[in-house]
Amino acid sequence: MIIGEFSRLTGISAYTLRYYEKKGLLHVERDGAGRRDYREADVEWVKFIKRLKDTGMLLRDIRHYSDLRYQGDETMEERMELLVRHRRSVVEEQRKWAEYLDNLDDKIEIYRERIDGGRR
Repeated sequence: MIIGEFSRLTGISAYTLRYYEKKGLLHVERDGAGRRDYREADVEWVKFIKRLKDTGMLLRDIRHYSDLRYQGDETMEERMELLVRHRRSVVEEQRKWAEYLDNLDDKIEIYRERIDGGRR
């Protein structure tokens, strides 16, 4: 499929798709006229790249994971280790955000009590 269709299907802009290709995150076949020809398998791969990015994985680490992926099944263990490390990082960030939310909730409760106390 062509880049516009692929962009609509994945929700990722054509600009970003070209950037992913330029950075080596995505290997795209070309048709006889030299146009990008995306495959169905590329859809889930690009969505996974986006999830890694959205969860804070550094571009260099995504690139490393991508390189390993394109090398084949013999790199599964290393890919898994990379994802396990990233998962730890995501869990730690999640813990921090939960703490931040608790702090905000405490502050909001203080304001509610003061506002409600002033109405009596």
